[in-house]
Amino acid sequence: MTSRSGVAEAGTGSGPDPGTGPGLAGVLGELEAGAARREAATERPHEVVDRLRAAGFLTLRVPGEHGGQDASLREVFGALIDVARADSSVAQALRAHFAYVEGLRFTPDGPGRDGAYAAIAAGGVIGNAITEPTGAAAGDFAALATTFVRTPEGWAITGTKFYSTGTLYADRVWVWGVTDDGVPASALIPLDRPGITVVDDWDGFGQRASGSGTTRFENTPATAEEVVVAGAEPPPRLAIGAFLQLWLTAVVAGNLEAVSHDAQALLRGRTRGITHGTSDLPRHDPVLLQQAGDIASKAWTARAVVLDAASLLDDVDARLHAGQFDGVAAQEAGRRVAEAKISVDRLALDAASALFEVGGASATRTGANLDRHWRNIRTLASHNSTRLKARVIGDHLVNGTDLPDNTYF
Repeated sequence: MTSRSGVAEAGTGSGPDPGTGPGLAGVLGELEAGAARREAATERPHEVVDRLRAAGFLTLRVPGEHGGQDASLREVFGALIDVARADSSVAQALRAHFAYVEGLRFTPDGPGRDGAYAAIAAGGVIGNAITEPTGAAAGDFAALATTFVRTPEGWAITGTKFYSTGTLYADRVWVWGVTDDGVPASALIPLDRPGITVVDDWDGFGQRASGSGTTRFENTPATAEEVVVAGAEPPPRLAIGAFLQLWLTAVVAGNLEAVSHDAQALLRGRTRGITHGTSDLPRHDPVLLQQAGDIASKAWTARAVVLDAASLLDDVDARLHAGQFDGVAAQEAGRRVAEAKISVDRLALDAASALFEVGGASATRTGANLDRHWRNIRTLASHNSTRLKARVIGDHLVNGTDLPDNTYF
């Protein structure tokens, strides 16, 4: 819940049993119908997260023996595109949750792993507190300023994080920092711990409700069992990084499908033709029909590209779990995920601009709020430079240079 000052009040509710929910398909239409209104009113869609939790979306990737659905990555990303079409901010906000679950799948058996799975299966939502507003380069976890200091009871965590996407809606937060010895450390802790403040201060022009603001820790206690020192992210990082990057691209693909949906609705609803057009009704104008068909084709292509890349990640995942990790396959999957971003971002930005050619000047009115699609896509596409990714891909293909083994490629 968020106070009027914009500071989130951390909660501990676990939510309903995902297994008793109405199913994802049953809630998407309702979520989509309210997305434009929520965005225009700057609402924070806590109830949307609750509906997705009840529908079982948050346990798609949890293994069956731990109360989840053990879905393939292709199935997860297909469902994600559907959610992003309905509300892209919420789809992005849940990225940290799914990333944590993905990491758990490579974590050795033990009480900590079992407890985390149990919390998620019961409806828990995981947020993140990893990136910091200044200092260390993205991905350089050893240079983080957030500290884990040993205490007689365990640890005390102090630091400030930004881009805490999803933490506004979470029950627990995954925080990263360094120990007093300078060793990377992480912990998953409840958000109702003393010293945690979640501030709803993300001021980007897009993805406004993604909860990507500030999280502060002031001598926040953590037990010895909750803190993992060094090696907290299971190798190889390229597989996890590709998952994280494809998540953003899938959200863009879902947003592109929303653009296509709105383009068709606009064209059906327009009743005034253009004097030098080819028909009395815009819905029969071949130029405008061509534009709607072009946008729809871009949306279909984006979904196909994302799902194809997800299938490659499924293959890497299967090899890892079989103890037969194939570095060549991981490089191939990582490259395809990067190529997917480059292609899908461009398709989506082009389509979001073309939407206004379908709708005309009236589509630019604030009340229509159709500019949210371009703003959201542009914000997501800005997370990593497509030019930098394209250069790395070119170096890999031409010179055989390995792809970066980090969580940003």
